[in-house]
Amino acid sequence: MIKQWLQKNLKGDPVLWGIVFMFSLISVAVVYSATGTLAYKSHEGNTEYFLLKHSSLILVGLGFMWAAHKVPYRYYSRLSLVALILSVPLLLFTFFWGSNINEASRWITIPVINQTFQPSDLAKLALISYLASMLAKVQLELKDWKKTLLPMLVWTVAICGLIALTNTSTAVLLFATCMLLMFIGRVPFRYLITVFLFVVVFGGAMLALGQRLETAISRVEAFMDPNETAFQLEQSYIAIATGGVVGKGPGNSDQRDILPHPYSDFIFAIILEEYGLIGGVVVLFLYLALLYRGLVTVTNSTGAFGGLLSAGLSFSLVIQGMINMGVAVGLGPITGLPLPLLSMGGTSLIFTGISLGIILSVSRTDREASKEHAAANNDVLPSNTLVNA
Repeated sequence: MIKQWLQKNLKGDPVLWGIVFMFSLISVAVVYSATGTLAYKSHEGNTEYFLLKHSSLILVGLGFMWAAHKVPYRYYSRLSLVALILSVPLLLFTFFWGSNINEASRWITIPVINQTFQPSDLAKLALISYLASMLAKVQLELKDWKKTLLPMLVWTVAICGLIALTNTSTAVLLFATCMLLMFIGRVPFRYLITVFLFVVVFGGAMLALGQRLETAISRVEAFMDPNETAFQLEQSYIAIATGGVVGKGPGNSDQRDILPHPYSDFIFAIILEEYGLIGGVVVLFLYLALLYRGLVTVTNSTGAFGGLLSAGLSFSLVIQGMINMGVAVGLGPITGLPLPLLSMGGTSLIFTGISLGIILSVSRTDREASKEHAAANNDVLPSNTLVNA
């Protein structure tokens, strides 16, 4: 009964659904542990406050994921340009009048529900979808720069530059994903160099005019200095070292009371402390499995747009996850990037759910097309057999 319901309502790659559910369970357990002390201090001893809030947001994210996977993925080609156009004023509004949290205006507070919204999440999803759509439409005209390079160049430069005003790490991640997507989409190398130079120049100018230049420089300098360890990294190293191979056990973290943002930027350090090296390897394996299933969807896709869309979204999520985990173990300068599917958050969980739903939509559509094709062939074979007989 349950199996039939799941097969009827959860279409697409079943392995990908399973991976997402496993991430959700891990996220609830780790966020509950990481926010226990914070909830006790800020909500009069109610240690379940963030557990209930985060679990609700995960369910909302899964709901958006389910809704997105029910929409045929070709519709996202039409919506991408609309979303891009909407993103520009939202990013500008965020820079000038957004809610300032941790010395950066990255959020817009939605009235009535008092929930923050991060426009860069919408812009990132819209730009990847738009580039996939453009690359799919012009696969035979890639040498015509006016039809291909110019619109992709304008939107990539504009969106990455506007995000750089308030969020350097997200802008760099999105730029890297766009370059990778264009490379997969067979954009000539000389055009890639042109896009790279324009984004570096314009993005650098926006970074200089924005809010995060000094922070970005100081973080890079701190990472390059062999004689200095940032406070966050020092506490992260302690969490990792004391976790050992098997960890201290769920809910037994000590560094959650000292480590800044243990429920978002440095949640991987808490995972390593409580679940040890084994837990860290499991999380790493899940991200690699997510990337693999996304690439399986790419190879099975019958259309260029579906394959490019799935590739862009898969790489975006997994690269962000690898960067976050790399920062926690000291392999890169500190960033403000959350760990996708695991960190506590609002709009990040929702847009991550939408991204995964779109990948599942590609998988669902192609699976249904394959079944219809197989059914049509089965219908034809008996009649041919009768004729031959």
